[in-house]
Amino acid sequence: MLGLALALVASGPAAAQVATRVPAPVPGALSATIERIKVHSPTIVGNLEGEAADRDVLVVLPPGYARSPKKRYPVLYALHGYSIGAEQWIKEIHVPQTIEGAFAKDANEMIVVLPDSKTVHNGSMYSSSPTTGDFEAFVSRDLVRHIDAHYRTLAVRESRGLAGHSMGGYGTARIGMKHAETFGAIYMMSPCCLSPRDPAQFNAATGEALAKVKSLEEARRLGWGERAQLATAAAWSPNPKNPPLYLDLPVKDGVVRPEILAKWAANAPLAFIDQYVGNLRRYKAIAIDVGDRDGLKDDAAKLHEALDRYGIANSFEIYPGDHTSDVAARFQEQVIPFFSKHLVFAAAR
Repeated sequence: MLGLALALVASGPAAAQVATRVPAPVPGALSATIERIKVHSPTIVGNLEGEAADRDVLVVLPPGYARSPKKRYPVLYALHGYSIGAEQWIKEIHVPQTIEGAFAKDANEMIVVLPDSKTVHNGSMYSSSPTTGDFEAFVSRDLVRHIDAHYRTLAVRESRGLAGHSMGGYGTARIGMKHAETFGAIYMMSPCCLSPRDPAQFNAATGEALAKVKSLEEARRLGWGERAQLATAAAWSPNPKNPPLYLDLPVKDGVVRPEILAKWAANAPLAFIDQYVGNLRRYKAIAIDVGDRDGLKDDAAKLHEALDRYGIANSFEIYPGDHTSDVAARFQEQVIPFFSKHLVFAAAR
């Protein structure tokens, strides 16, 4: 029942999601342009929570986009974490300054797309559920199709990158493993929720409080951690016949429900990675990073070790910092340069 909440609360400042170090502006950096658009997602239509199928998306166009009207660009899709949307995400990673700074420090220019996947329980988990809608397909199919149709992209997998932080790092792991036909390189920043949950971690009092919730309005009044548990259940143990929240919790009457816990475990990348080894081998590059004071550090290391066991090339770095402290600097100094190096920047001839 703790799922996402345990993973993130353990990391300390994750709930705040705002304590990020601002990199110094890079002298001479040229201005990027942010466009705010709506993207319709057929895969989210009809969800039981009433999530909007027309999603807010921020598109950051590089400085050269307007000056070179015939040039096409690779695209980086960047996924936000739990409890925030795309607008707060760009504040945390200080966009467009960090993107402009990376380009000014010789990273190749690319389009950066930041979709909003916040839900009534504060996060979709980038998963597929009749309760929330299919956010996995929204990112891997609907969003990519829209961006390719409306912007001058290099519309091949080798020119698409996927990155994310925290819940977005989980989304990158999940979507990356399942959709190597869409993306050519992936970067997971402090990914959450990689391991199956331990039943011993469940809190009976919290379970009782959640069981008493009778409406979405009541759910919105819950605390951050309780809402995170509802988000996890909506994504991983949906139940169309259990209104008003249309989900099953893994604890009922103080007793762990193994059949529900099994559903949660089935959504843990460390549990399903073995099924997607062939997909992972298709990536030109895979990266994972995490702070040395981040409670998610051990699971990130386990993912790195799992990739190593299969001989799948990947980079892994533990840097000085907590869950959020250096995410903006990492985005400028590591993430954008990583995709600058590993995406294809020219159309095939």
